[in-house]
This record gives sequence, C-alpha cells and structure tokens, in this order.
Amino acid sequence: MSPDPNLSPLAATDSLFFERADARLGRVEAERLVQQALGGMDDGELFLEYRESEMISLDEGVIRSATFDTSSGFGLRAVLDQETGFAHSDDISESAIRRASETVTQIRAGRNGTLAAGPQPTNQRLYPTLNPLGETDFASRAALLSELDAYARARDPRVVQVMASLSAQWQAVQIMRPDGQRMADIRPLVRMNVSVVVEKDGRRESGGHGLGGRYSYTRLLDAGVWKPAVDEALRMALVNLDAAPAPAGEMEVVLGAGWPGILLHEAVGHGLEGDFNRKGTSAFAGLMGQRVAAPGVTVIDDGTLPERRGSLTIDDEGTPTGRTVMIEDGILTGYLQDRLNARLMGVRPTGNGRRESYAHAPLPRMTNTIMLGGDATTEDMIRTTKRGLYAVNFGGGQVDITSGKFVFAASEAYLIEDGKVTTPVRGATLIGNGADAMTKVTMIGQEPALDPGIGTCGKSGQGVPVGVGQPTLKMTGLTIGGTGG
Repeated sequence: MSPDPNLSPLAATDSLFFERADARLGRVEAERLVQQALGGMDDGELFLEYRESEMISLDEGVIRSATFDTSSGFGLRAVLDQETGFAHSDDISESAIRRASETVTQIRAGRNGTLAAGPQPTNQRLYPTLNPLGETDFASRAALLSELDAYARARDPRVVQVMASLSAQWQAVQIMRPDGQRMADIRPLVRMNVSVVVEKDGRRESGGHGLGGRYSYTRLLDAGVWKPAVDEALRMALVNLDAAPAPAGEMEVVLGAGWPGILLHEAVGHGLEGDFNRKGTSAFAGLMGQRVAAPGVTVIDDGTLPERRGSLTIDDEGTPTGRTVMIEDGILTGYLQDRLNARLMGVRPTGNGRRESYAHAPLPRMTNTIMLGGDATTEDMIRTTKRGLYAVNFGGGQVDITSGKFVFAASEAYLIEDGKVTTPVRGATLIGNGADAMTKVTMIGQEPALDPGIGTCGKSGQGVPVGVGQPTLKMTGLTIGGTGG
C-alpha cells in the first residue's frame, strides 16, 4: 500500500488518506471538519495514521511465530486552558470525525480560547521514506533467522538454545490544524534481537544483543551486521557462565558507555519532562537554574540524529524535533515540552510531543537522551577504584518519578579490585536516587556512545521508540544489591 517513495511526505499521506479508491474522507472536507471542531480552542489537531508492522521470531531452529498487521485511524484532540478533549476511531470518515467532534467540544462549556501559533515547518529528512516490509520477501527474512541459528550453534558447542527475532514497521502520519496548517511524516523502523543460551556442567546462562533504527531491512540482512550481533550475544552468555554471585553493599561503580545510558533515561530523563514539572510531581520541579548534577555533567535530548530509533523529523503534534540541553555542566537548564505544557509554562515547545498511536493523546516524551563526554579515560576510572563494580551493560530497571528512586539490573558486570577488572559477577542490581546519583558522578569518559537501537519507553500506558547514550562514567556511593559475600 506504500505510495511512490519519490513523493513528499505530505503528498504521500494525501494519497494514503484521501485519494485511494476506497477513501471515505476528502482532504477539503477533513480541513473543514477540523476548523469547525477546533474553532475557539487554544490548540488541537486531527492526527491521521496508517501503519504496517511485522514480527518474525525463531526458537530452537523453528519459526515459532510470524505476524503482519495493518492499522489506520485518527485521533481528534481539542485543548482549552488545561483541559483536553480527545476521541479516536479506526474509521477515517466524515461521520466518525463528526462524532468525535461532539465528544471533544464538550470541554468548551461556553468558553473560547485563543488558538496558539502552529509549529514552524521543516524540510529536514532524518530517514528514508521507504517501506522496509516491501524491500525483501518474507522467505528471505525467515531464512536469515535460520542461518543465524546455525551460525550461533557452530560458533561454540556449549550453545544449547538460540532465540532470534526480526521486526519492522512503516508509519505514515498527517497532522491537520484548525488554522489550515498540515504536516506529515513517514517513518520506517526495524529491529533485530538475538538471545543465546549456553550450558556447562549443568549450569545454563544466557546473553543477548539487539540493534535497529530508522533504516532499511536490508541492512540487518547483511552478514557484516547480523554476525557481530550473534557474536556479542554469545560473548555475554559465556561471560555469565563463569560469573560469580555479585557482592552487596555500597561501592564505587564504573558504568559502561552506550546502553547503560538507560539509567540516565529512567532516573533523570523522565523527571525532566514538562508535565511532571508543571504539576510539581518531579524530583526536579522548581529547580531551574540550580545545580542538580556534578560539574561536567551535560545531558541533552536530541531528536535530530539521522536514522536513530528515537529520532523524528517532526513530533506527533507537528513540531520539528531539536536538540534540547536539559542539564549543562550540572545546572538544570531546560525541560522537555509538548505544546500543551509549553503553553501553560510560558516556554517554547521542544518537539517532544509524542504518542504511541492515533488512539493516544500526545505527552512530553524523550527522543534520544544523551550525556555528553568529559576528559577521563576508562583506564583511569578503573585504575583509581580500590573496590567497585564495572557495569558494562544493563538489563531491565524501574524508577519512581516523584521520589527519583531507581533499581537497575546489570546484565554484564565485573568486580574491580585494587584498580583492576577481575571476576565477572551475576545478579548485580544498582539501587539509588536519580537526582542524588547525578551529583555522585566523579569522572566522565571522553567519547559518548549511543545504544544499538533497541529502546522502548513506557509512560502512562504508551510505548514509543527511544534512544539513549553516554560515555563511560564513574560514580561513588551507589548501593549494589547482590547475593554474594
């Protein structure tokens, strides 16, 4: 169903929503309905979406599941003062939008607002408009998973199980405002995940690796890409096979570069989203201009990185994404804003209004959240640590936004003893408070690294793709939960 890839995003989405033979809504009529429904509001939009998605998974050498799905629909939102009226439907038609209008306009209650100025248009292209599901056939994608399984088993006789998956989606959106402004975006997204289980003397351990971004499926099908992913999953599994139980207690921690930035995302990033700060429920509320992190700590959110999983040409309100400095040299300098919270807080939107789908209202959300580099080396961090933990990679974690407390599990970690990396350990968890932890950063590595393209962020029941990144960091006084002595 993909339109001509040479068309502009606006022309391409016009052909998807208004110009097909089975279309039940014309563009002129849609514009008129939006103007009628949202006249007298402070803000709002009609969000149109079409999406194709696929998931193929393999386990024990067999394709266990393969799904393909298409969805389309609209979300109509009206905003007046602090109130939001929202309705959605999978029926893109005049009658459905009229019914939605009756719902969202109930917030008017005799009042009238002043329509906020629309987003500034952009011509930036951060990713191709291609549909990854149309580039290769299903058979070749399934064959790759089987080849991946055989490759992993041939690499080491201790491999007893291989699980792998390929997923892709192609999302086309158009945003229509009551002032007649229209914006559109076409977003490809692909991902590969590999998990390997190894066994030795009756003990089993696993390791995993994933990668992805807003680019072609054919990139993942390249042996120069998927074989290193398998090698990394196997390496982690073998490290864990020889790991001892992690010790518990307070100690210095060296965090690896790249994906460990998920701690930054969860423990700090969510607390810097505009809605939590406007409502005073964030641990960072009311601290603008104050020191919230150690000197040298600079944290940005950048939605403009080409082909990255968390990047967007425009957010889901039509605002171009940008580079927002949230913490600069330890000082709180900015929050992430959608249009509603920016207007109520008297600041500019930052291009962080995001939604999971047409069935969800936008919220301020992160894109690619990154800590910038410093002047230390990983070797210096380890050499100056008497007793600590080197957490190279993380698994899952959770945070309480109001208190800032977090718990994260390390998927690959080692003891540091007398300035040297020694024993690999398993079962290590990092426990702390996000705002407090950022003040305990004592050394910052020179080169930030980005995660391989696997992040999905949850908030208020909505999941959106995100990216994280950081250099290697040294932190003092974190509590390590473990089972060893």
